Amino acid sequence: MDAAPLPAALTPFRAVGRAVLGLLIQVGSVVLFAARGVLAMLKPPWFFGQFVRQLQTIGYFSLPVVGLTAVFTGAALALNIYTGGGRFNAEQIMPQIVALGITRELGPVLAALMLAGRVSAAIAAEIGAMRATEQIDAMQTLSTDPFHYLIAPRLAAALVTLPLLTMTADIIGVAGGWFVATKALAFNPTVYVRNTWDFLQSWDVVSGLIKAAVFGFIVALMGCYHGLNATGGARGVGRATTHAVVSAAILIFAADYLLTSLFTHR
Repeated sequence: MDAAPLPAALTPFRAVGRAVLGLLIQVGSVVLFAARGVLAMLKPPWFFGQFVRQLQTIGYFSLPVVGLTAVFTGAALALNIYTGGGRFNAEQIMPQIVALGITRELGPVLAALMLAGRVSAAIAAEIGAMRATEQIDAMQTLSTDPFHYLIAPRLAAALVTLPLLTMTADIIGVAGGWFVATKALAFNPTVYVRNTWDFLQSWDVVSGLIKAAVFGFIVALMGCYHGLNATGGARGVGRATTHAVVSAAILIFAADYLLTSLFTHR
């Protein structure tokens, strides 16, 4: 016997409930995918050739865009902090705030966002194209697990390379602030470096690197997830690429807030 139709007043609630259930299903699917990817990283077989290739693709080839982003961010941050500090006669705290802002927040977040735009899209497009051309089906026919051959190397490479890229971005970003401060704002170069070095604590840098490792996993995870689940041919691959970038960026900001809250109560 068919169920009685809902009253018209309840129709919006049905749409909301359907959306919530769909979101929960999607979240559960991503969590299961991530767990399977982590298990593939920890259990043999390991494809070290794929891992080294992904280190180069994700890490080395991303270095120019991360470096340029960091140097201009540090320079702009120095100018803004100097302007804001001048309203309270506190211009001299600029080196400390630049270093703290870059190492704890801007370095890992901006490096992750650059990788979300570059790496997540590339991973989703590559794996989505393999799905569309049935290469993944052929791989399974030959008894090769796609999670070991495709997913695990990318997750591991992003987990390793983003902290290294973030460390590079920290150095370049602080150097960008130093250059603007000494060349345009009449700061003494030696005093600027000493103030930065004396103010920073090891946890400021380490907390940023922990964030970077989490962000790297998210970037690779979203690219792999949307690429492997791409359907609908070339148009589906395009959708998977867009969804990978957007979801990676949103999860990076959400994870950044959660990690920052956790670290501030440390």
